[in-house]
Order: sequence, then structure tokens, then C-alpha cells
Amino acid sequence: MPRRELLRNVRRIVVKIGTSLITEKGLISRKKIMRLVSDIADLRKRGYEIVVVSSGAISAGCGVLQKDRRFMSIPEKQAAAAIGQILLMNEYRACFKKKGYEIGQILLTEDDVKNRRRFLNSRHTMNTLIEMGVIPVVNENDSVAVKEIKFGDNDTLSAHVANIVQADLLILLSDVDGFYMDLADPHPVDEIHKIDEEILSRAGDSESIHGTGGMLTKLRAADIIIKSGEKMIIANGNVAGVLGRIMNGEKIGTIFVGKESPLKGKKRWIAFSANARGSLIIDEGAVRALVERKKSLLATGIISSDGKYDLGDAVEIKAPDGTAIGKGIVNYSSEEIEKIKGKKTNEIRLLLGQSFFEEVINRDNLILY
Repeated sequence: MPRRELLRNVRRIVVKIGTSLITEKGLISRKKIMRLVSDIADLRKRGYEIVVVSSGAISAGCGVLQKDRRFMSIPEKQAAAAIGQILLMNEYRACFKKKGYEIGQILLTEDDVKNRRRFLNSRHTMNTLIEMGVIPVVNENDSVAVKEIKFGDNDTLSAHVANIVQADLLILLSDVDGFYMDLADPHPVDEIHKIDEEILSRAGDSESIHGTGGMLTKLRAADIIIKSGEKMIIANGNVAGVLGRIMNGEKIGTIFVGKESPLKGKKRWIAFSANARGSLIIDEGAVRALVERKKSLLATGIISSDGKYDLGDAVEIKAPDGTAIGKGIVNYSSEEIEKIKGKKTNEIRLLLGQSFFEEVINRDNLILY
């Protein structure tokens, strides 16, 4: 399908900007930022809603401290991020100001995305900024994030931001022209619909000197976007006017295309953000009801439960052979599930009284893999 047709209904775009595109010899380059900001401003004037995810804070801080990030400890990198984030936002604000736009800074950790309430708060904040005509500029909160709550790279962060704001398109700008199945081929792959083992095996190195992302992290981001039902493009941010040319339908970079029906907001969170606190093994009849008849999960189909969880937590759903088939938000705690598994609705009413749900997991709170 022609690119122009694939992008015809795009209105909201997340643009991820790699470190190499905005730094020069380890220092933030206003000239480089201004070139990209001009491109983004042109899209805004054409009516597109834009959210920016920008790398570069740690690198900017390292430049000021005159340190090589490869030899820095985690606390030193966090300190560098605290210094560099100020520099980075000041440069973005100065450049966008010249184009007539104000920016709003959003700092996230993976923990913010996994927590449903904070996920929704982030969405409300970014949606409000967009409605006010302000351009959100997002980065990982590197100055406080530790390993357990880090994304680790801004490619993954940008895919989650795209899900938070329900963007139609994610554009990853870096210093590569797209995805190559064969590095000897001068032309990147034009269109990809599925991230499989063969594609992952061609990812190559995982990171560069100044950034933490590489082709593998970009493919992982693409997998999230494809499964969400949206689109993503990997393109070279050094190409003049790259964003405008992409939206004009030019075949620049590699486009990753999701299925025709995008996941709704809550299901996106369940699929890619919610941590499974336990699991439910269900019988073959329940598997068929979920997969073939698109039904909710009832207690009568549950064989066993594993883990400790409460009402409102996510759990993984498994077939009798242990194969994971989906994930959903439960209406019962693990202790209650132990009492009602295999039971019919009228039996559950007798066991739990009036405070019961007919479904253990409602169809609207369920995704299948």
C-alpha cells in the first residue's frame, strides 16, 4: 500500500529524537535541535498533534562534567541526567519559542506506566497540554530511576508514550536509514507487519557511544506498536525535512504496520504495561469461550490459581498445558478465587453473598496474545 494511504488518517504523532541528532562532540547543539524543531513546527502548522520524546539528558550532563558516560557509575549518570535535563529543556524551549510554541516537560519511569492511576494521570496531563497548544517533551526520569523501574532506553519509552496518548504514529529518528535485513543491501526494508525471530536476529549491536538504544530496542518498540494496531517508522533524522517528507508520503525509512483494529486505551495498558501478579489455569471449554466466542472468563472454567493478587490486579491466563493465552484484570482476590474456582454463578452467590461478580475477568478487561 502507498505510504500516503497508510498515513492518511494519522493525526497524533509521537516523535522520538535520538541523542546523536542533537549533540555535537558530547555537547547539546542548538543548531541541530533548531533544525528538528523547525520540522516539528511545520507539522503542527499542518494540523498534526505532536508529542516529543527526547534523549540526550545524560549525554548533555556528561559534556558539562567532561566525563565519558561509558566509565561512569549509576549515581554519576543520575547526577549527569539532573544537570543535563535542565540544559536540554532550556534548548528545546528556546527553539520552540522562536517558532511560536511553548513546551511542557514530562519525566517518566517504567513504574509510572505500570501503575494504572499514574498511567491515566500521565495521559490526562499530556492530553491537556496538547489541547492547550503546548508540545509535551518527554524523557525518562534518569535522575531518580533505578534498574527496577527503568525503561533503559527511550525507544521503549516512546512506544509506551504512544500508547499513553493513543498516537496514530510513532516516528523514531536516529542516525540510521531504517531496518536492514541484509547490511550489504543499500536499501532498508520498506514495510514490516510482524516482528519475528528472523527480523530480531538481524538487529545487530544494541547501543552506541552516546545512547542506550540500538536496532534491537527499536524492534521491541515496533513490536509494541504493531500489537497495539498502530504504525511506527524508523528514519534517519539527519535527512533534511524528514518529518514533512514522511507525512507527504515519501518512502523514507522503514514503516511497521499494525493490524487494522487498534487496541482500545485500557487494553493497551493491560497488554503492555500491567504487571501480572499471578496466573489462572483454565480448562479447554473456557479457552474456547475466550478465543472463539469472545466471552468473559467465568469461575466455572478455572482449574487452578497461582500467585497472590487482589481485585483490580492483572493476572496471566493459561491453557491446561501451561501455555499463556492472555492477560486480564480480575474481579476477585487470589483467596476468593481459591474458594470459587470451578463453581457456577449460583454457588458463588451462596459462598460470597451479594458482593460478587458474575465474571472473574470481564471481556473489556481482557486481552488475548
